[in-house]
Amino acid sequence: MKVLSSWLHEMLDAPVAPEALAAAFDDLGTPVEEEVRLGEGLEGVVVARVLDLRPHPNADKIQLVDVDAGDGQPLQICCGAFNMAVGDLVPLATLGTTMPNGMTIERRKLRGEWSNGMLCSSRELELGDDHGGIRVLDVDASTGTPLRDALGIEPDVLWELEVNPNRPDAMSVAGLARDVAPKAGVGFRLPSPTVSTAGSRADAVAHVDIADPDLCGRFVTRVLRDVTVGESPAWMQRRLIALGMRPINALVDISNYVMLELGQPNHPYDLAKVAGGTLRARRARDGETLVTLDDVKRTFTTDDLLITDGDDRPVGIAGIMGGAACEISASTTDVLLEMAWFQPTSISRTSRRLGLRSEASARFEKGADPEVIDLAADRFCQLAAEICGAVTAPGQVDERGTLPGRDPIRVRTARVNALLGTDLERERITELLDPIGFTSTPVGDDLDVVVPSWRYDSEAEIDVVEEVARHHGYRNIPHRELTEPRVGRLSTRQKDRRSVRRLMTGLGLAECLPLPFLAPGQLARCGLDPHGIRLLNPLVAEESILRTSLLPGLMAAASHNATRRQTGVGLWEIGRVFLPPPEGQVLPDEREHLAVLLAGHDAPAAVEVWQVLADRLRLPEPAVENDVVAGLHPTRGARATVAGTPVGLVGEIDPAVLARHDVGERVAYLEVDLGALLDGPRRDEAYRPMSRFPSSDIDLAFEVADGISAIDVERTLAGGSDLVWSVRLFDVYRGPPLPETRRSLAYAVRLQALDRTLTDAEVAAARSSLIAAVESAHDAVLRG
Repeated sequence: MKVLSSWLHEMLDAPVAPEALAAAFDDLGTPVEEEVRLGEGLEGVVVARVLDLRPHPNADKIQLVDVDAGDGQPLQICCGAFNMAVGDLVPLATLGTTMPNGMTIERRKLRGEWSNGMLCSSRELELGDDHGGIRVLDVDASTGTPLRDALGIEPDVLWELEVNPNRPDAMSVAGLARDVAPKAGVGFRLPSPTVSTAGSRADAVAHVDIADPDLCGRFVTRVLRDVTVGESPAWMQRRLIALGMRPINALVDISNYVMLELGQPNHPYDLAKVAGGTLRARRARDGETLVTLDDVKRTFTTDDLLITDGDDRPVGIAGIMGGAACEISASTTDVLLEMAWFQPTSISRTSRRLGLRSEASARFEKGADPEVIDLAADRFCQLAAEICGAVTAPGQVDERGTLPGRDPIRVRTARVNALLGTDLERERITELLDPIGFTSTPVGDDLDVVVPSWRYDSEAEIDVVEEVARHHGYRNIPHRELTEPRVGRLSTRQKDRRSVRRLMTGLGLAECLPLPFLAPGQLARCGLDPHGIRLLNPLVAEESILRTSLLPGLMAAASHNATRRQTGVGLWEIGRVFLPPPEGQVLPDEREHLAVLLAGHDAPAAVEVWQVLADRLRLPEPAVENDVVAGLHPTRGARATVAGTPVGLVGEIDPAVLARHDVGERVAYLEVDLGALLDGPRRDEAYRPMSRFPSSDIDLAFEVADGISAIDVERTLAGGSDLVWSVRLFDVYRGPPLPETRRSLAYAVRLQALDRTLTDAEVAAARSSLIAAVESAHDAVLRG
């Protein structure tokens, strides 16, 4: 909901600073989403008269315009719009002007011709959305007059507020003013229009029938005669535009203005086009149709409520949009004005089914005020008399259906304080409720509260408690620690699972969330067994297979990035896989897996992630065992094991799989059964003292067969001397002069003692011991 400060102040009995109003809206639960200062940025924009128009000699889409800016001398402007004529008054941004969007107007050449300013559209001035051409001014002003003075624009503030579904009153300027007034410490007043009547009574020519009283609680009509339909005044158009409405003609603009001001949707019909002057609210018949004001033919069901005329012909969709047949036009002289209250659920259902949402339906869906109809009708008639010269017929037709009951709600003072954590007295609660229309009667220590007609949403004690909280101020409610004895906590498994998620994020990887449904053949494209579990009722026919691995989803994500030249992505996922059920089980064997995909990396990168994960979860004896694994490189794949039990796979993705997904870089991959890891055994935390003495670092590179695990070599190094403090693999090399079946593994080894600085002889002895251990255990050769 948008609202102007100037419009609000017409209903406040004292001025309030914009900053104070914005703060009050925030405190009341209608926070300011955007604030725009209107009427600013127009300094330097003046009224100019077009003196001459001529083609630009070097450009087809620009013309040269000579204007008089007030000094009687022609001033040349280069302009890309062609909607003006000689003699027109237009807004001219003079040199040095800073436009509302921050642009400064400077003298510049356009295709060899000087432009000494800029002629402006409505959008460039932030006075409307029209940017199809220069704004041609319809004002009685001399050239050189500041545009702000010529248009009568005063500085204003426009707020866009967040309105929750349970605040129907906040869908109008009056409702917002009523709510914010006590918070701002000022009084509130509604408009008090005066309506003069003449001629025959309204009920002599207008008739109303409510055929379905459960859907239409009240239906009021008035008759206006001698109406002249022209343009609405500039002040009204400015307000409508600011609040997001498009001016159409004076009568329609008045209708929208009253709706925005008082929250009561209404609809003016051309009385001459309404058969018998009769309006009837009834349910639609199946298949019944109506062409609405947007020139769309719509078809209805018996759940929809229509407005029909004396011939039982539909002329509008109740509470949503009128029909084109009775539309107001320039030839309209007599008007039949409809104001009604419709059941919110009915309007919401029809609006959603038709895909047709209007400003009227948005208000009826939340619950309009059936008692504001009389004031809104008076306000419409007053404005129509002032702007259109309308003469209002005496009286009105007022039919009633079923309106929501308003029985008093018992509000317990103790309950209010228990819910809010306050110690409010009954009298203070009354002081908070009375200014917003919630009338209360003392009943012992409690109150009987009557909810006002404009708060359709408030039905129970808790709703009234919310109003007390809003106007007392959430910031004034003291913070207190909960003393619930049954304190909730995470299980060890939940903590470990969250720890894994934090670890993956800490490694700089991005979480990926593919769907568990695959297309037939997607498993085979990843080199996996194609026989997955087939769904009988898939959401999408093309995705009928349950995944048996997380690899297809992550490969699809890597392929998506690769086709957009985003290489080197690191992805992780925790998700369910669905394996064939074991014997004696009907449902699939559903397991939770963790997978990591590292594009641009080779197998050791995935092994390193496996080691980090194992350390985080304190897994006993984590290892990798070289093996041929489906989907992985034939010689660069392995099984991840814990205490000798396989728990997953690790390595590089098969180049054939990468080629099928158009990924042109090596990709490391790890996938483990996370459920098995979390439910499995853990080793005790192991701590060791830190040495105060310097360390000695040595690098060792060994040539080993492809079948030798890098982790096994690392373990041999770690146990090859008591002086080994840490071992880290930092390079893997394949290629000449090494044979095709062998590779080089390079390790950084740190030697350190707890009680002394190592001598060169001790370092040399430890180095020899490590080399001998690796060469004997793995048939390795030390590289020079």
